[in-house]
Amino acid sequence: MKNMEMSREGSKLIIEVDLTKDFGVSKSGKSKIIASSEGNISIPDDEEIKIGLNIYKKA
Repeated sequence: MKNMEMSREGSKLIIEVDLTKDFGVSKSGKSKIIASSEGNISIPDDEEIKIGLNIYKKA
């Protein structure tokens, strides 16, 4: 994971991302990566529920 933290509070998933981070330009060159799960991953405490997250802005 890049620049994201997940936690679970009861039935809610909490995702924290620092929007000031910049991990460079995407492979296509069209956007700048702010955060990524880098594929589908399980949420905390539940292997059956998956998340795939990408946060980006125009390059």
